[in-house]
Amino acid sequence: MILIREHILVDLALLQSVSYIAGALGVCVAAFYYVFNMREQSKTRRITQTNNLMQTLLTVESNKIGGELLYMKWENYDDFEKKYGSDVNMDNWAKRVSLFYTYDTLGNLLKSGLADVETLYSVGTIITAVWLWVKFKPIIEESRRRYSGKDGYAGFEYLATKMMEMKSRRDPLYKIPETGMAYVPDFGS
Repeated sequence: MILIREHILVDLALLQSVSYIAGALGVCVAAFYYVFNMREQSKTRRITQTNNLMQTLLTVESNKIGGELLYMKWENYDDFEKKYGSDVNMDNWAKRVSLFYTYDTLGNLLKSGLADVETLYSVGTIITAVWLWVKFKPIIEESRRRYSGKDGYAGFEYLATKMMEMKSRRDPLYKIPETGMAYVPDFGS
């Protein structure tokens, strides 16, 4: 009978150990599930954010702003500031900053791997980012020097560079029109 009792004690100790291990495994599984679930939610939020920004670029208003900015003309940075700076033309400044920040955010999402080149490139109006970057690059570079520092609109620059790389791969003969959006007659016909 003593032998049976010892066997029962051993079995209870073993069962108690197994119970502790099962509890610890349950906590590990719950922690793993929590981390996995949080990652999925984060991924969904990033996709939603990217989609919302891309939808913003597809609006009539956004395209009007892009066109308006592409038709702007200036001689140098001082001339630009006299015509379009926030001190004299708050409306133009607000339109410019709004569109540039949208491109900047998309570029930062792309740079960090939270958006992909193919998806962004598939939005037809994204080529406007390239055109605007090329047109405003001297202004942005001077603005960096005077106001924002070297990283001002770095995401916008990254986006424009990546979109132009994609465009060049898909259409090696493509060149950015020197006239922006202005009509260019076909002199070849």
